[in-house]
Amino acid sequence: MGRLRLPSLPPSLTVLPGWRQRRRVLQVWALAGVLMLLRPLWPLQLLPGWLVGGVLLWAVVELVLWAWWPRRWR
Repeated sequence: MGRLRLPSLPPSLTVLPGWRQRRRVLQVWALAGVLMLLRPLWPLQLLPGWLVGGVLLWAVVELVLWAWWPRRWR
C-alpha cells in the first residue's frame, strides 16, 4: 500500500513574492484557532488565560504587520 500523497500548496504560499509572510500568518492563525477550539479539553484548561491571549495577540500583530507593512521585493 502506498503512502498518502498530500496535494501541493498553491503558488501564493510557495513561490510568489511574499509567500513566507503569507505562510507565517496562516500558521499563526492556525495555532490560535486550534488553541481556541481545544481550550475546553482538560489539559488545555490548565493553560493560563494570559498565554491564550498572548497567542491571539501575536496572531493579530502578525496579520497587521503583513497587511500594512509588506516586505518589498526586487
